[in-house]
Amino acid sequence: MKIISIVGSPHGAGGNTNKLLNLVLEGAQKQGAKTETIFLRGDSVLPCKGCNSCHRKGLCPQKDDFNLIKQKILKADALVLASPNYIFSVSAQLKAFMDRCCGIIHCMAFEGKYGASVVTSGGGDEEPIAEYMNHFLMTIGVAPVGSVWATMGRMQGDEFPTAIRKKALNLGKNLVISWKKKKAPPEFEKPAAKFRKRMRALMLWRKNEWPYEYEYWVKNRGL
Repeated sequence: MKIISIVGSPHGAGGNTNKLLNLVLEGAQKQGAKTETIFLRGDSVLPCKGCNSCHRKGLCPQKDDFNLIKQKILKADALVLASPNYIFSVSAQLKAFMDRCCGIIHCMAFEGKYGASVVTSGGGDEEPIAEYMNHFLMTIGVAPVGSVWATMGRMQGDEFPTAIRKKALNLGKNLVISWKKKKAPPEFEKPAAKFRKRMRALMLWRKNEWPYEYEYWVKNRGL
């Protein structure tokens, strides 16, 4: 199993977000998973320009790392998103990546993969952000198996409390087990089916303007 993780923290590998993510990946690695972490610097994935090229041609024309990251995810089995809480949302770095996935969302092109979300903050309010990230995973076709978060301002020292460490390790373990069993969480199926129906209607409506996505649906979903 191969897991791609995307870290949207400007602190990169040395930040708290990546430290918590590493516990998740440790739990997955103990189950035999191979992992690769991608750090978004701010210029590695630029903001979406709304040009519709991804809808029409299936490829973003911007000269950055997005298309490479997309290919890495397509070849992987799971995707983990990690972000600090920046003003009650994900970081700008991760949001830019999410916005660039608009074509992937229309096709739910990462369907069949599994995922999870990791959030850290200084003072709290992580859960709604984790839910938002997992909802995003659902829209791109990924089945989220859970999330973990930590409030750094409530910790003493640099080590995560035992309960958070255990939750993070178990999240990584469950990610691999879910992939092995090909079993998505029950709460994922209904919203995913509803969203798939919505995207199908969108493709029928915009089939002349967005030929790549329409043909993708015809070829892969029997539209």
